[in-house]
Amino acid sequence: MATYKKRGFKPKNKVEEQEFQEQESATAEVFSTLDEGASKTEEWVASNQNYILGFIGVIAIGVLGYLAYVQFVEKPKEASATNEMYYPQQYFDQAINSTTAKDSLYNLALNGAEGKYGFLDIIDEYSGTKAANLANYSAGMAYLNMQKYKEAIAHLENFKSDDDILGALAKGGLGDAFMQLNQPEQALEYYEKALKHSDNSFTAPKFLYKAGVTALELGEKDKALKYFQRIKNEYASSEEARTIDAFIGMAKSAN
Repeated sequence: MATYKKRGFKPKNKVEEQEFQEQESATAEVFSTLDEGASKTEEWVASNQNYILGFIGVIAIGVLGYLAYVQFVEKPKEASATNEMYYPQQYFDQAINSTTAKDSLYNLALNGAEGKYGFLDIIDEYSGTKAANLANYSAGMAYLNMQKYKEAIAHLENFKSDDDILGALAKGGLGDAFMQLNQPEQALEYYEKALKHSDNSFTAPKFLYKAGVTALELGEKDKALKYFQRIKNEYASSEEARTIDAFIGMAKSAN
């Protein structure tokens, strides 16, 4: 069996001398193969140098182009869209707090006036920005309050957010719109999505209540009871909890 040979090793007999020569030969063959591989690689690089440099150049241009786009196009566009949101948002807030002329204020928020953009303009002109995404939420809620439920659904479905409050409100708003269109199955689905999105103390009892009432209407008594019971157990201080015992009684008596 061959053994590792230290520097200066001298074979003691013919067997060791033969093993040493075979090892030296194998080592030389390995280095020869490596040299050949390196030589072929160098030849390939040399013959394809223009392609390699061109490929690296394309990548570099792409990276620089993307950075320039973000700096000189995307950021200014986002800033401009955010500024445009100020005008319609004022009318939207006024509409929510007003007791009269709500639809007129919502229309101003949606369509703008006096040369100022409304939410719909921002959605069209600044597509892809955070402001346009938020404009979809506000437009959806405006249409919901104007009882234009199909339009509300179209915009709220386009709104995306990980925010605990806004994300849940948007999904719950979709549930409200479907409920008004007499589609309780879809309404319940979105109320449940609102609950899965967040269990914060502001939106959760609201949509637990709506989910329970909708489930009760659909004849899903056990599901309704589960939602009502959660309000009683987890959100006892909420507005919905004040009358929840009556709903729990309804769900139990129906079983």
